Amino acid sequence: MSGSESAFEFVSITKTEGVATVAFDRGDQLNALSSDLMTELTNAARALKDDLSVHAIVLTGNNHTFSAGADLSDAKLAARREASLLEQRQLVRLGPDMCQAWEDLEQMTIVALENFCIGGGVALALACDFRIAGQSTHLRLPEVPLGMNMSWHSLPRLATLVGPARAKQFTVLGEKLFADEALAWGMIERVTADGEALTAAQEMARKIAGLPPIPVRMSKQAINAAAGALHYPTTFMDRDQFLLTAQSNDQREAVAAFLEKRTPKFSGN
Repeated sequence: MSGSESAFEFVSITKTEGVATVAFDRGDQLNALSSDLMTELTNAARALKDDLSVHAIVLTGNNHTFSAGADLSDAKLAARREASLLEQRQLVRLGPDMCQAWEDLEQMTIVALENFCIGGGVALALACDFRIAGQSTHLRLPEVPLGMNMSWHSLPRLATLVGPARAKQFTVLGEKLFADEALAWGMIERVTADGEALTAAQEMARKIAGLPPIPVRMSKQAINAAAGALHYPTTFMDRDQFLLTAQSNDQREAVAAFLEKRTPKFSGN
């Protein structure tokens, strides 16, 4: 089956011989995850889940980058500050629901990373099965240095891949992790020349699509069940933790210091 689906504003789906390539593009070099884009990515995953003609899925950003993470300038996300607590809890489901929709896919999923993958972009990539990155790609989690916890149920996924010590290092310090080191850590599975991650991801997807689909799906489900048995029980409250840290004085100080290009002074409040 081949062709393209265009029911979305920012997401395109192209299907060829059992492989679906899902590309998302905000039209700029940040490719940030707005509320509308996260909804589209969630709906795209849910639509593909029931498509029995698709046996492997490639997820990629635009020609510039994968994603700079959640779009902090998004008016819908910013409106959360004026909402009731119940409404805030509902709004912050967007990210974790998106990641869960991608993790729930029975087809194998492969992420093609170029340039940078930050914050929510990392969380989305971790929800998929494989990650392939261009040589100059870096990954980073800025949340803790900005006074927030890392949520979207991503920490156990990260710890499963790289172990607890490296997961703490990557999460807490908020420093760039370049492709070669991410490969050595086990966070990504292959490094390519810059600009070739998508081609490599599609090649891998075609290999998977050429295999018997039922045992492939069953193998994925069995491995995920074994590796992720405690993922949700250990992070079921991380959106509430995010709401707590987002209201702290330290979070406001971290953002102010970042904008003012100075060293923050944290108080634990």
